[in-house]
Amino acid sequence: MTRARFSLLLCAALLPAAVPARAADAPALYQEHCARCHGADRLGAMGPALLPQNLKRLRPRAAHQVIAEGRAATQMPAFGDRLAPADIDALVELIYTPLPKVPVWDEARIRATHKLLHRRESLPARPVHKADPLNMFVVVELGDHHATILDGDRFEPLKRIKTHFALHGGPKYSPDGRFVYFASRDGWISEFDMYSLEYVAEIRAGINTRNLAVSGDGRYVMVANYLPHSLVLLDARDLSLIKVIPVVDDFGKSSRVSAVYAAPPRQSFIAALKDLPEVWEISYADEPMPVYRGLMHDYQLGEGLAESGPFPIQRIQLDDYLDDFFFDQDYRNLIGAARNGRNGQVVNLDVRRKIADIDLDGMPHLGSGITWEYQGRPVLATPHLKKAEITVIDMKTWKTIKRIKTLGPGFFM
Repeated sequence: MTRARFSLLLCAALLPAAVPARAADAPALYQEHCARCHGADRLGAMGPALLPQNLKRLRPRAAHQVIAEGRAATQMPAFGDRLAPADIDALVELIYTPLPKVPVWDEARIRATHKLLHRRESLPARPVHKADPLNMFVVVELGDHHATILDGDRFEPLKRIKTHFALHGGPKYSPDGRFVYFASRDGWISEFDMYSLEYVAEIRAGINTRNLAVSGDGRYVMVANYLPHSLVLLDARDLSLIKVIPVVDDFGKSSRVSAVYAAPPRQSFIAALKDLPEVWEISYADEPMPVYRGLMHDYQLGEGLAESGPFPIQRIQLDDYLDDFFFDQDYRNLIGAARNGRNGQVVNLDVRRKIADIDLDGMPHLGSGITWEYQGRPVLATPHLKKAEITVIDMKTWKTIKRIKTLGPGFFM
């Protein structure tokens, strides 16, 4: 027997006795590295819920990359320098594993959380402070979950209030500026009175919430949820529940809601869906225009069967998803983009279809875009989350006018 053959046999003999590599303990890794932001139960906190139904658009390989390298323009850090590839694989397998039971958050449970702290008629007719009611700031403190009401003339704090966990989406105001509405990541909606400097009401509209919008007439609050897949309509006076709208397409597929915004001239809310290539327009008019489902010759002729009842939903089919959007100045067109898309798209809300593509790469942050008149034509400008430039678009032709180089990627304008 040669020395080489003897060495191979010796190695083979020793292999069964080798100590196996330690299997990654995915639940322990999750609690150590992920639970603080995504919730100990994976139902979401500061970060989104990590469940198979919320990860439909993210393939496991891409999820591995996100965990290892982080995600641009979010608070998701990179863990590649702290976790071995096998540990990341174990975490990916865990988050794509369904929970034994996903909590139900239905109308009964929402109503049970409602708290009316002050009735509208009991609130003061005039502010209890001397600050200008139209020149006050609400400063949200992320770290310790408080907000400070600031006198805008003197830049002096009027009151510091405790908020629910991880407010998100920015405070929204009633049309007269008196009432402020907060949404927390874990679904709590709060109403605050800027005259009395007291909370008025609160309710938990979801388990993992994206944002809220206030109707142009100040009567309604619409809440967009990641979990459950729903939109929740509230009475703006006291946050009492009016309606839960399941976000489901005609084939039964459900979706998270990317965002909801009010379109005051249209008397409607506009919602973009995270997992379905659709935009929904929900009218809050007392006498809404009829909404027709299916094919018809001309909706203005009143053909076909219309959806009956208040708050009808007009569903607009798209070619791609929308994660971020804003409106032109007359609210006829919606300009949006998918997070992983290469182009923006323009959707005309009157004809209910896409009318143009926009050359926007580098992950544009359209939600912070601005519009103005330039040489007699409307233009928009948007920063990019992955590219050091600002893109200026002609809103008549939807062509790029100029790309302005910056010192780094931008978030707000």
